[in-house]
Amino acid sequence: MAILRRTLLSVVLASPAIAAPADAVRAERNLGSPEARLTSIECFSLTCPHCADFALKSLPELKARWIASGRLRWVFYDFPTDVAALQAAMVARYLPLEQYEPFIDILFAQQDRWAFGAGSVPDALWPLAKDAGMPRPTFEQALADDGLRDWIVGRALDAQKRWHVDATPSFVINGRLYTGALSATEFATILAS
Repeated sequence: MAILRRTLLSVVLASPAIAAPADAVRAERNLGSPEARLTSIECFSLTCPHCADFALKSLPELKARWIASGRLRWVFYDFPTDVAALQAAMVARYLPLEQYEPFIDILFAQQDRWAFGAGSVPDALWPLAKDAGMPRPTFEQALADDGLRDWIVGRALDAQKRWHVDATPSFVINGRLYTGALSATEFATILAS
């Protein structure tokens, strides 16, 4: 999914404003050993069907073969392509670190319901957040956190500038950019080279 700078800026301008909480919501979300020889930074949008396809089909095999063995460190990097993706990313970041990745998996697995279904995105996200153990006041705080919103969008703009990310999913593997919903085999070939 191609992304334009003006799209990212419109996401910020269309969102509500309130103050950011503790730095825990901004902590890096990752899998694998910090000692791994290889690092992949995944720039993804929670409303991107290609990102969902990668997360549900390719990433599980990469986890089993590369991440669990300590050869690959995986870094999740929010790159929202619309307001719905931004809202979902904000809610996910308000969960404890150990719940982040399972919640992202649920969002991708149910993307068609919460992102593209009838009704508002917050109304569709709430039952998923509740099932993950998030209290309603925390959910509301996440959606109203303008500091977090600006931080996520700022990082996406930085990814565009630093790595030339213009589509999702995109992967920065040891400093080199790869784009598209790669199969686990294609990804493994890149990692092995």
